[in-house]
Amino acid sequence: MRIGVVGAGILGLAIARRLAATRPGAQVTVLDKEARVAAHQTGHNSGVAHAGLYYAPGSLKATLCRRGIGLLKDYCAEKGLPYEECGKVVVARDAAELGPLDEIERRATANGVPGLRRLTGAELREIEPHAAGVAALHSPTTAIVDYPAVARAFAADVTAAGGEVRLGFEVVRLGRAGDRVRVGSPDEELVFDRLIVCAGLQSDRVARLAGDASGPAIVPFRGEYYRLVPSRTDLVRGLIYPVPDPRYPFLGVHFTRRVDGGVDVGPNAVLALAREGYRRRDVRPADLWETLTFPGFRHLARRHWRTGAKELYGSAVKRAFVAQARGFVPELTADDVVAAPAGVRAQAVDPDGSLVDDFRIGRAGPVVTVRNAPSPAATSSLAIAEHVTDAL
Repeated sequence: MRIGVVGAGILGLAIARRLAATRPGAQVTVLDKEARVAAHQTGHNSGVAHAGLYYAPGSLKATLCRRGIGLLKDYCAEKGLPYEECGKVVVARDAAELGPLDEIERRATANGVPGLRRLTGAELREIEPHAAGVAALHSPTTAIVDYPAVARAFAADVTAAGGEVRLGFEVVRLGRAGDRVRVGSPDEELVFDRLIVCAGLQSDRVARLAGDASGPAIVPFRGEYYRLVPSRTDLVRGLIYPVPDPRYPFLGVHFTRRVDGGVDVGPNAVLALAREGYRRRDVRPADLWETLTFPGFRHLARRHWRTGAKELYGSAVKRAFVAQARGFVPELTADDVVAAPAGVRAQAVDPDGSLVDDFRIGRAGPVVTVRNAPSPAATSSLAIAEHVTDAL
């Protein structure tokens, strides 16, 4: 049997790795248009291994995150990859955020997150001396990892098991040949018995090529970061997060220590003007037109334009961005941060304008389509691989 996987991000590689290891005799081939693995979301995320605090109990996110973080921790230990349990505090800045913090604690407890502890303001400062808040929830097992390194290790596992990772292969057409799937680049065509689509920022487009017309469309949101200057990284010991707004899947501006010792501040969430628009000057008219003419985006914009305007202001005005972050670390000043690389989130949006929160996986004959895999997909990658391949 020949099995193809579109997408050499961490999720596609995790699925290919499991297929190569568990399907003796199968020929597994990963296809990606880029010249390296982990070129997009995997290579531009915050590097956090999430313990499962926020997700609705019983959801795919909750189940696969809890399973996935254990598998990821073991894998990093096996391969000698960085994995640091620096811990996370979710901080309530005032009394109005105590109720939402209670809900996070309830969800985290139901999800079986280990070691949870509710903190007073004074106890918070024992863990994060420069943080401010009236209360917090501490998750000591939340960790930081190097996801591009994990993805490269997954790719090596695929080839070691006899599979192939084909880079520079842009999928531009898909077609059915009886029970098989034809996958074409501008220069070549391959035929597979089964195909799994994990195309991230291009996932809806490739899914439509495969005949899976239903489901959400991708609206790209750029997440912009600042980074603490080296002399100020002592302001943050681990991860400092806000109590998230339940209306949005975005977590808001937070502080993230990275495995190289740096500390990132962010991200915000502003509309990207290209599917892969990591810089403000990256504009692709066709991508922008597709977003603006999508009915779901218009519904979304009408509902949430005030929040969008606030995010744009924070993007344009550094002191506004820093002011948000200073709500958690009051000592922070604009001189303490410098611009850092941005990421782009493949946010799935339904035609009615609803932001899709949970993982969404579809099927069109011999093709499995991963239509929505936002955070904590990297944490959950090995568990998602089990879920997808067991159902294939």
